[in-house]
Amino acid sequence: MKQTSQQYLGSLSTEQVMQASQSLDRLDGLGIASLMNAADATVHQAVRQALPAIGQAIEEIAKRLSDGGRLIYVGAGTSGRLGVLDASECPPTFGVSPEMVTGIIAGGDTALRLAAEGAEDDDLMGQKDLEAISLTARDTVVAISASGYAPYCCAALRYARQVGALAIGLSCNSDTRLSRQADLAIEAPTGPEVLMGSTRLKAGTATKMVLNMLSTGAMVRTGRVYRNLMVDMAATNQKLADRSLRIIHHATGLSLTEAEPLLRRAGGRVKTAIVMHLAKADKIRAEEALEQAGGWVAGALEELRK
Repeated sequence: MKQTSQQYLGSLSTEQVMQASQSLDRLDGLGIASLMNAADATVHQAVRQALPAIGQAIEEIAKRLSDGGRLIYVGAGTSGRLGVLDASECPPTFGVSPEMVTGIIAGGDTALRLAAEGAEDDDLMGQKDLEAISLTARDTVVAISASGYAPYCCAALRYARQVGALAIGLSCNSDTRLSRQADLAIEAPTGPEVLMGSTRLKAGTATKMVLNMLSTGAMVRTGRVYRNLMVDMAATNQKLADRSLRIIHHATGLSLTEAEPLLRRAGGRVKTAIVMHLAKADKIRAEEALEQAGGWVAGALEELRK
């Protein structure tokens, strides 16, 4: 017999009552914080068991980004907000265009600040929002739903598969409806919440952890990191300008004072500055080598040192 939506949602582990938190309303501030901290300590275990799927997703996303595709997060409520947050951090951290990593939330940008929780039930909009950005087969869609139920997200994955894009489902339950619509399912079952059903808690934390891995991993695998340094970052404020000099210092051993004129000669590009110094090359040769190496600093250095 087919489950009703009520039956399905009621069976989810994230919708169950946590036995350890049933006295939540009788605890003082320290007690509440201690209880939540103990619950959060289990989140990494849920994410750890999903690592094989996360690793596969990183590789597949990177392939598509290298081929000119985009990484597109879609979600509703807390899940949608976390997707938008992760996407918005990629341009300053990795120097990519805002279009390369995009976050779409059910209900539009207004839903970032004002609750529009009913929007997750609009399955038609799940497809229309992807049509509006001209989804292609080179793109990756990561649909995020803690419950793994949201019709908006399921419809987005169905449409992604229809056009040939990679469809990834990210949920915090096992064997979800979302996973069944996905080419690749990432499931991090976080179990009952301290506040029953409030998946902005453990499930939200697990989701943020996974998104950190997906975007950072994909950027590493497309040559936007040298060693563990964010060499493609955009220096859009004083803090990031200072960080640029420290990155050059760590990569080359130059002092901050020495790094500053080098960065100027490199046209403000950290990658170029590092290659110029380590390979004893001028700006033009460094840029040509980086282009030939697909943006990988290590590859450019290897080429120039032949």
